[in-house]
Amino acid sequence: MKPYVVIGAGPMGLCTVRRLAELDIPVVGLEAHRDVGGLWDIDSPTSTMYDSAHLISSKRMTEFADFPMKAEVAAYPRHDEMREYFRDYARHFDLYKHYRFGCWVEAIEPDGDDWQVVYQQGEESKTLAASGVLIANGTLHHPKRVEFPGQFDGERLHSCDYRDPALFEGKRVLIVGCGNSGCDIAVDAVHRAHSVDMVVRRGYYFLPKFVAGKPTDTLGGKLRLPNRVKQWVDGTLVRLISGKPSDFGLPDPDYKMYESHPVVNSLFLHHIGHGDIQPRPGIERLTATGAEFKDGSNGQYDLILEATGYKLHYPFIDADHLNWQGDAPALYLNAFTPKHDNLFVMGMVEAAGLGWQGRDDQAQVVARFIQMRHQQPELAGQFMTKVKQCSNTRIDGGLDYLPLERMAYYVHKQDYLKALSEAYQFLGVAS
Repeated sequence: MKPYVVIGAGPMGLCTVRRLAELDIPVVGLEAHRDVGGLWDIDSPTSTMYDSAHLISSKRMTEFADFPMKAEVAAYPRHDEMREYFRDYARHFDLYKHYRFGCWVEAIEPDGDDWQVVYQQGEESKTLAASGVLIANGTLHHPKRVEFPGQFDGERLHSCDYRDPALFEGKRVLIVGCGNSGCDIAVDAVHRAHSVDMVVRRGYYFLPKFVAGKPTDTLGGKLRLPNRVKQWVDGTLVRLISGKPSDFGLPDPDYKMYESHPVVNSLFLHHIGHGDIQPRPGIERLTATGAEFKDGSNGQYDLILEATGYKLHYPFIDADHLNWQGDAPALYLNAFTPKHDNLFVMGMVEAAGLGWQGRDDQAQVVARFIQMRHQQPELAGQFMTKVKQCSNTRIDGGLDYLPLERMAYYVHKQDYLKALSEAYQFLGVAS
């Protein structure tokens, strides 16, 4: 059998290689960097990490269930602790032997019923014949940039360009975007910049990282509430703990809890309340020295930094193979395309509290299907019928997610895990 090729050596790529190898499925991993870790290796050419970055979910809610993080690691680990965790994971499960490093994938093309993977390693272009391909190159590499009318003559960067807070020294800074990275970077900037303004165009739910000494995401969850009830209960608790955003001069969210990703940051509202960060409405136009805003005000800046997020980016394969619909591929379980039974997108899934264990659950389902594809092709065909029927159905738990690009592949955690479990049971029983 030709090997299955896994693209990427971040957490999703690593658990995918592990699960294939456990079933004795031949597998080759291709990684652009010289080591594993993906996004969490700040020295990787594909990483968009910055020096102060930490997990926004706690380690116990994020780690692989059968490979816990060390006791001495902080509740919200720093990026270098995460990099070591993934290297330890790769050594523990003997995954390095499956990888080829310094390999940049350039093209994935059909080759009859199989695939050809073209990649560059050093100065040499190579082609690898594959029984199937599993794309696990991550979702936070390709910056989403925003175009505004006008022209700014100062320094303009995206958050992917940011690494060291020394960048802000003495500058008048405008940060565009109030997601988790934008708030983290704003908190960095207040200690070095002359001034920090932030464009906040819509409302957010703000959660502290700790409540009563415990990581916020470890509280509750013992009783499964109906999804709509949980939205109301948790939204009410957030307002009691953090107050309304409008108390801090920020817009209140016009949507319910969990319909967009909340901001998890204990210091952002603190600095807003102390006047260290000045909120601004949307940008009307850029000027040579700054920006004019929707409310008619204007500001003068030395640096505009766009914390406007990232776009899904699979430039090495024709989007049609992935059943791309709108802002993202439409896939069953966020992994299976109805176009092919040997092409998978791994880790293109976000959910509050899903962690890497949820993604490992996805990898186990895909690995089991691949085993079935070779051992019981008729049953694999039955599974593909379900893939084709359900690829355009989101597992959203009945929630009304905001129509944002980053929410296009968001799922409801409990409903998603249930769907994975049901798929695994079918594949396991059939095997």
